[in-house]
Amino acid sequence: MKRILLATTAVLAVLSTQATAAEKVVFGTNWLAEPEHGGYYQSVADGTYAACGLDVEIMQGGPQVSGRPLLLAGKIDFYMGGNMLQAFSAVEQDIPLKVVAADFQKDPQVLMSHPGQGLDTWEDLKKADQFILGDEGNQTFFQWMVAEFGFDASKRVPYTFNPAPFIANPKSVQQGYVTSEPFAVEREGGFKPNVFLLADNGWSTYATTIETMQKTIDERPEVVKCFVEGSAKGWYNYLYGDNTAANEMIKKDNPDMTDEQIAFSIKQLKDFGIVDSGETETMGIGAMNDERMADYYAKLVKAGAIGDGLDIKKAYTLDFVNQGVGLDLKK
Repeated sequence: MKRILLATTAVLAVLSTQATAAEKVVFGTNWLAEPEHGGYYQSVADGTYAACGLDVEIMQGGPQVSGRPLLLAGKIDFYMGGNMLQAFSAVEQDIPLKVVAADFQKDPQVLMSHPGQGLDTWEDLKKADQFILGDEGNQTFFQWMVAEFGFDASKRVPYTFNPAPFIANPKSVQQGYVTSEPFAVEREGGFKPNVFLLADNGWSTYATTIETMQKTIDERPEVVKCFVEGSAKGWYNYLYGDNTAANEMIKKDNPDMTDEQIAFSIKQLKDFGIVDSGETETMGIGAMNDERMADYYAKLVKAGAIGDGLDIKKAYTLDFVNQGVGLDLKK
């Protein structure tokens, strides 16, 4: 009896330790819950983060949420960056922030045009009457298009995140995300727009990055490793496995998200190789390299979007990626 009691006590002690071992982590996304965040929701839903010791809370972003200041203030542990410009800007401002993974190999930013209007190739787009672009797009990728390809900056008009002006003007070009605006235009305008992925035309930034503070890397490297690798596995399972539970979580966080939109977005992510293409095929989702970082930085400098002479290697680390994590999950 004594042995049984001792054994039982030992088991309970182990279980108690395991139950309290999970470290609380908050990951802030940069928009409302959507399939573009699917890999992270997947790893919460299927226990992938928990398996390596993390209790991950996803804090969704939105139009009234500024996630990066929360990261800088230590209120969240990881933040979903848009592209590498923000990380380069952090170096410029001497902010100890680092990108530890790039879960989108391609920026999902696109330009759309009406079919059959003489705007059917990338070069044709220069003939558009107007470019409907948001402020951020105008200050970044459009300046690159002006500098690199000779687009006319005077043709830019503000984008109000309403497709109606684009739909009404067949000679216009509008920005969007490959996973979102083409769906809205087809549904509301009754036609399938031409879609030009900027990444396939030279816009070489990584996107949907995982950012954290240097202090987190220094003091909790095992947490960073678990979150980066867990996210990679989550993206494989979300794209190629059963993503039902993750999608239910997304719809719970964002009730405006529909099954039709989710299906469209996942198809676009796959068809355009947004998450899984190029180097990820051998190095795993989240892969990054120095050459692409330098190439994108040079484009930003040429476009006047950032200053020259930065030590951009302060903006990211390759220590947690490029190890093929999750390749075995791809079906």
